[in-house]
Amino acid sequence: MATSSKSPVLEQMAWLQRTAGGPTKSLTSPSVPRSSNSRFAFDAQALLESTGVIVKTVKFGRKDTIFNRGEASDSVMYVQSGHVKISVGSKTGKELVVAILGSGDFFGEACLTGQTHRMATASAITPSTIVMIEKHDMIRMLRTKHGLTARFFAHMMLRNIRVEQDLIGQLFSPMEKRLARALLLLARYGMEGSAPWVIPNVPQDGLAEMIGATLTQLNSLMRQFKKLGFIKYHDGIEIHGSLLNVALHE
Repeated sequence: MATSSKSPVLEQMAWLQRTAGGPTKSLTSPSVPRSSNSRFAFDAQALLESTGVIVKTVKFGRKDTIFNRGEASDSVMYVQSGHVKISVGSKTGKELVVAILGSGDFFGEACLTGQTHRMATASAITPSTIVMIEKHDMIRMLRTKHGLTARFFAHMMLRNIRVEQDLIGQLFSPMEKRLARALLLLARYGMEGSAPWVIPNVPQDGLAEMIGATLTQLNSLMRQFKKLGFIKYHDGIEIHGSLLNVALHE
């Protein structure tokens, strides 16, 4: 008797899709905190424009390094557009992606707490525009703009919770869930309206790197996700809300 090559996780998800009415069924889950919570809404661009601080804007191409581990930690950075990964490497050459950041995210903020050198490497996943704010300017803004300081730290706390969840997912989740999380994070789910979300074409080697897969494994998973209706290709990768089922499935 022929056996299916589909993984157990995707077999279960296919069954859930059938019993729930298919991938077009609307999904809302109380267990997923939406990052767009209005209490913590934070317009970083408005903050920068309101202070008159002179900032440096730099464009990076795909795979360009923004900073390396060990470099001086003397500025806070803000993703104006594009996607950035934060990673750490081992002496054997292995890499662990600890965060995937997108438009609206700050990074490099550890310099504000006294960190003198970068503890990780930041690089662009896609062509990205990064705003760089000198440490002393950021400190001055946070000291003088009291109304915005609380929102900045709330924003950072929510981002760090998301990063922690993503790291735990990478360490303990099956590859299907890691891919689902990576696609949802790249699509900025919960932050830019409701599904479907669309992400620009992300290089396959970069996506495989994020989830610790080979290109062959990634291509196989993407085909299965497409077959199940979780994604489709249209001016990039269109992500359906039902993909949250995979990310949440235990």
